[in-house]
Amino acid sequence: MAVPAALERHGVWAVLPTLDAAASLEGALAALGLPGARIVVADGGSTDRTRDIASTSGVVVVEAPRGRGAQLAAGAATALSRGAAWLLFVHADTRLSPDWPRAAATFVEANPDGDRAAWFRLAFDDPDPRAAFVARLANWRARVLGLPYGDQGLLVPAALYRAVGGYRALPLMEDVDLVRRIGRARLVGLPAVATTSADRYRRDGWRLRPARNLACLALWFAGVPAKRLVGVYRGRG
Repeated sequence: MAVPAALERHGVWAVLPTLDAAASLEGALAALGLPGARIVVADGGSTDRTRDIASTSGVVVVEAPRGRGAQLAAGAATALSRGAAWLLFVHADTRLSPDWPRAAATFVEANPDGDRAAWFRLAFDDPDPRAAFVARLANWRARVLGLPYGDQGLLVPAALYRAVGGYRALPLMEDVDLVRRIGRARLVGLPAVATTSADRYRRDGWRLRPARNLACLALWFAGVPAKRLVGVYRGRG
């Protein structure tokens, strides 16, 4: 089986939200290995070279209101309008491991009914032992609680994405909001890795950053609106 051809045959499209992502976008696109025509970059108003890089890479570029929820929704709508049967959501500072196409193709072909979604194992681009510890916790959360975050990537059949209502234009927690509607029973971990940037953790601290993330998650489950959590996430509340 030619893996990229299998992904094309099954209508897999990738959607990447971007905002001033020039430093990481080329690497993220290269790691995908998909034809540019099957990748949608949903830009939220970058002022660096992000859109130039995307355009010269041959991908589909759409402009969207700033905010990952709105950007992911706009990117998905574009991919669906062009016939996408499966949507792969990946952050622009995340690189999927070389074996991801085979893992994804195996999953897609084992799910002809399109009633399950999948996530990747998280890793950070940092050798610090604390990075590995935080990643283990994140992977436990995804596996046991059914709460993978957006930086772990998400592969969703179009039919399921539509059925649960897709991404909502939230300023934060858009990933948790979507996977909760998908439900733990319909989420599968794939044997491939999503290596994401550790910049936020290096900047905020390997204890403080996870604590803020956990606080946002707890407050979200308690019913606090996403727009009120932005300050907590950014350390202003």
